[in-house]
Amino acid sequence: MSITLYQASIPACVTVLTNIKLWLDKAAAQKDEALLIDARLAPDMFALARQVQIVSDTAKNVAARLSDTDAPAMADTETSFAELKQRCDNTIAYVQSIDPAAINAGIDREVVLTFPNGGGMRFDALTYLNGFVLPNLYFHASMVYAILRTNGVDIGKIDFLAHLADNVFPPPETPAA
Repeated sequence: MSITLYQASIPACVTVLTNIKLWLDKAAAQKDEALLIDARLAPDMFALARQVQIVSDTAKNVAARLSDTDAPAMADTETSFAELKQRCDNTIAYVQSIDPAAINAGIDREVVLTFPNGGGMRFDALTYLNGFVLPNLYFHASMVYAILRTNGVDIGKIDFLAHLADNVFPPPETPAA
């Protein structure tokens, strides 16, 4: 069995963005959104809003780079959970709008990232996806999760794996002694 570049990338992005929206809903029901939006784990780390923006950027950029298209510009101006959730929705809509064949055609594409300082990184498509995109996607999603947890939001591992809810079944009943 083989897996396509599309199957290895876009579903993971959609899943993470969808789960983040659920975490933000839980957070809004439990805590003061104004305190959480700028919360961070350490002084030199990005705040919650920026972590969500980076997850979004990671998803839209992988779709664009692998399909050789331009990702939509997003201004990074979100200041509320509603705006962050809308950004997630916009990103999901964009990545799902890309033809899987266009992404799969990128398997032999070279991906070049250029940083503001002029340096950069050069990848083949699989190394870009597996060595850069997916680690960054899950890292920044984990930071969103950790920021919420450390600020008292009642979420757990089942929320991180919310996309698997349909796969859960109860344990067998234990016979009464």
